Amino acid sequence: MNILITGATGLIGQALVAKWHGQHQLHILSRSVVRAKQLLAVEANYQESLQHINLNQIDAVINLAGEPIADKRWSEAQKEQICQSRWQITEALAEKIQQCTTPPKVLISGSAIGFYGRQGSTVVTEEYKSFYPEFSHDICARWENLAQRAASEKTRVCLLRTGIVLSNKGGALAKMLPLFKLGLGGPIADGQQFMSWIHIEDMISLIDFLLHHDDLSGPFNATAPRPVSNKDFSQQLAERFGKKAPFTVPAFILRLAFGEMADLLLFGQNVQPKRLLDSGFQFHYPKLKDALNALQF
Repeated sequence: MNILITGATGLIGQALVAKWHGQHQLHILSRSVVRAKQLLAVEANYQESLQHINLNQIDAVINLAGEPIADKRWSEAQKEQICQSRWQITEALAEKIQQCTTPPKVLISGSAIGFYGRQGSTVVTEEYKSFYPEFSHDICARWENLAQRAASEKTRVCLLRTGIVLSNKGGALAKMLPLFKLGLGGPIADGQQFMSWIHIEDMISLIDFLLHHDDLSGPFNATAPRPVSNKDFSQQLAERFGKKAPFTVPAFILRLAFGEMADLLLFGQNVQPKRLLDSGFQFHYPKLKDALNALQF
């Protein structure tokens, strides 16, 4: 297949390129072709502008572009960057797909479980409609709506409501590991907030699964079927290094350090990948302990 990938230099994008290199003809859209070539180190059609890519010749589009949501404190300028880095490319892709005579057969577009907002311990599937109105929901709701504009009889749209991706090459774990390796990690606040996670290998496998199943479209929760509490997550991560998780990070410390962005850590969602499971997708790492043990740190 001819596959266009945006956000190929991100955590998921790099793993996806590594899997598909040699299987498909890859087209990489990046703000810096030089950086993308150095980072990915694979033969592909690298472009800095969507205008240089003929989507009539593309079979599938994987849209993963976006400013990392938790890398910086949420100033108004940073919030705008987080939103526009997702919305602009998604809107441009949808418009260009609409204009095609032979459009891509599928657009697999990023989203996040932040779509649901904070939900406590309530089990959340793709049918859940009681969204909590906050910044993370606002980002994802418009992001998904823009992607859906590409949908037609010729193009199906799949939306990836992604949880915390576990990888040894970056992402959330990279921020946690230094303290946990020293035995200084621990739960956040009361530790009861749910963490819906997924191993990077399962994340890549489910994207490949959606690519090849022409009958699937709409939102999919990209999370393992066994979310855990933050306390349980902290204990299992500490045990991975033969340590304990004796320390608790008070909520007020997080709020002082991160402001509104602290809500991502203080509140969670108990998300279930119902549609993937119903479609026959099998997770290699449904249990957190196995997922952590499989990662080479």
